Amino acid sequence: MLKKGKVTIIGAGSVGATLAYNLSIMGNAGEIVLIDHNKEKAEAEITDILHGTSLGGSRKIYSAGYEACSDSEVVVITAGAKQMPGETRVELLSRNTGIVSEIVQSIQNTDFTGVLLIITNPVDVLTFAAWKQSGYDKSKVIGSGTVLDSSRLKNYLSGTCGISPISIHGYVLGEHGDTSFPAWSLITIGGIRLADYCPLCGKGCNIKGIVDSASDYVHRAAYQIIKAKGSTYYAIAQSVSVIINAIVKDEKRILPVSTVQENFMGIKKTAFSLPVIIGSGGAERVLNINLTEEEKKLLFNSANYISSNIKDAGY
Repeated sequence: MLKKGKVTIIGAGSVGATLAYNLSIMGNAGEIVLIDHNKEKAEAEITDILHGTSLGGSRKIYSAGYEACSDSEVVVITAGAKQMPGETRVELLSRNTGIVSEIVQSIQNTDFTGVLLIITNPVDVLTFAAWKQSGYDKSKVIGSGTVLDSSRLKNYLSGTCGISPISIHGYVLGEHGDTSFPAWSLITIGGIRLADYCPLCGKGCNIKGIVDSASDYVHRAAYQIIKAKGSTYYAIAQSVSVIINAIVKDEKRILPVSTVQENFMGIKKTAFSLPVIIGSGGAERVLNINLTEEEKKLLFNSANYISSNIKDAGY
């Protein structure tokens, strides 16, 4: 039987440890488990987090083996090789497919029936691979998708427009990678479409310039961070915490997560991000939203690109 609010994180690297810390601070996960082949490191990360819990946050945090997955509401796979400076997420594919495959097999050996959440890159390909190997329902295997990309877009527009990012709504869709794109037709500021907001703003900005620079920023952001400090982990951990919160609290929150698509515009094998209603059942409903013709073309190209990488991975 599932334990409500129990979250098991596989991988005690920068992302996994930061996620455990973030969940502890938020206090939404009633039980947090960290699994890693390096048990000493997992224990050290847990101890470091526990030393601050008297000041607030979750207290039931511990390291364990894969048996902890059996009654978890959410199991998160963060383990994998790091993306090197100049390396694309897809170039990580051959290194990380084998790692995730072994992890999924270990999870299958338990009685896990919750939601499997993939973070390891390339997340769209590995979401499909994890679904295919596990045999779980599509709604129960989701990837972190473009939740982070969408947050990066809002952060950029916030700085450019001088508006709080929480008043900016919209999505980056498709791959969590270089073929992603902001769906500009859906982006609003305070409920006002961007194209209508810009003339009201009074700054006299060039809308095309904002669109081009924002799209470029979303694509370059991770590479710049990786080049400077080796990896990204704060924002992705926060993004995944939001997804987990939507599941354990059954929020029915709409987030652009990656889900498996078995027949998208003739593409038989792919996984990519569209807005999805997230609740206790995982990806409870994928919203096939209205896009412009240009956006539909970009989404098709992105989905097709992911599909080609899924085939290269042997799925």
